[in-house]
Amino acid sequence: MMDELAYLYGQPNVTGDLRTTKEDFKVFEILPFSPCGEGEHLLIKIRKTGLNTLMVVRHLANYFSVKENLVSYAGLKDRFAVTEQWFGVHLPGKQVYDLANFIVDGVKVLEYSRHNKKLKIGALTGNRFEITLRNVSNSGELARRWQAITSFGVPNYFGEQRFGIDGGNIDRAKALFSGQKVKDKKKKSMYLSAARSFLFNQQINSRLLNDSFEKLAVGDVMMLAGTQSVFPLEQIDDDITRRFNEKDIDITASMWGAGKLMTTGEPLAQELTLIQEYADFCQGLIKFGLKQERRRIRLVISEANIDVDKGNAMVNLSFNLASGCFATTVLRELLMYSDLTERVITDGNK
Repeated sequence: MMDELAYLYGQPNVTGDLRTTKEDFKVFEILPFSPCGEGEHLLIKIRKTGLNTLMVVRHLANYFSVKENLVSYAGLKDRFAVTEQWFGVHLPGKQVYDLANFIVDGVKVLEYSRHNKKLKIGALTGNRFEITLRNVSNSGELARRWQAITSFGVPNYFGEQRFGIDGGNIDRAKALFSGQKVKDKKKKSMYLSAARSFLFNQQINSRLLNDSFEKLAVGDVMMLAGTQSVFPLEQIDDDITRRFNEKDIDITASMWGAGKLMTTGEPLAQELTLIQEYADFCQGLIKFGLKQERRRIRLVISEANIDVDKGNAMVNLSFNLASGCFATTVLRELLMYSDLTERVITDGNK
């Protein structure tokens, strides 16, 4: 599915391997707050290896003898990785808990404390990634592309994880829009999110193909850096151009749903083509109650570092991404990588 989308810097001619081992892909959550030490929720920071987020949720629910819906998290994390993330368990009262007996293979409790608010989805500043690439065919070319990526950014595509194995979530979304019932609310939400993300990716792809990804146009809707605040672009002057080049503002595209599109002129015309090309998705998302929102089309990374080991054809990368953004989207512009976990999935060794 991602193979069909356009590149900003052209398709890479560098190859390499991703996730040869789980330790080659590390993710560290960055929360905007620290637990306050009191309240109805026990926040637990966990390092997990070889488990996905929902697996840990089940273990925590079992350990505390609560329903799974009383265990919360800020974001889903990969199974084939080493990740550090926070979980919240709703435990009213003032009982003091000792997690020394919470023993699960691949899980280590790093710290825990009470807090007065539930840990909600998206309650993150972002994530820090530490990634090792192996068998890199041309580390010099990779480093050159890395420089371009860290200077300007990459298309803010939703990554392949959003769409499931072989894009299966898109097929399930189509079935949902055709009238198939889905009782599981989490699965239904996942399918709707996949459809919405697909439409967003198509808008970025269209702007890249018509050479308007990096070009401001009157009628665009801009988003302020570090916020979700947006404003319509009514004129283009030196100040607007400077702010765009300095990454203080970014062009946005529609996250489809009910409501009026904020764009005007040519940008509006481009977004309206979605209704013609993907009417079932557009109408389906409105039917299921989603509302129009905006998302920036450029993904900017911060605190980026690269370490090249030519002798071993290995490259180590580290960088921060805002919440809701995908490291694989950055890697896609950097090299044609083989994700070795896909072989594991194909072989059925989950």
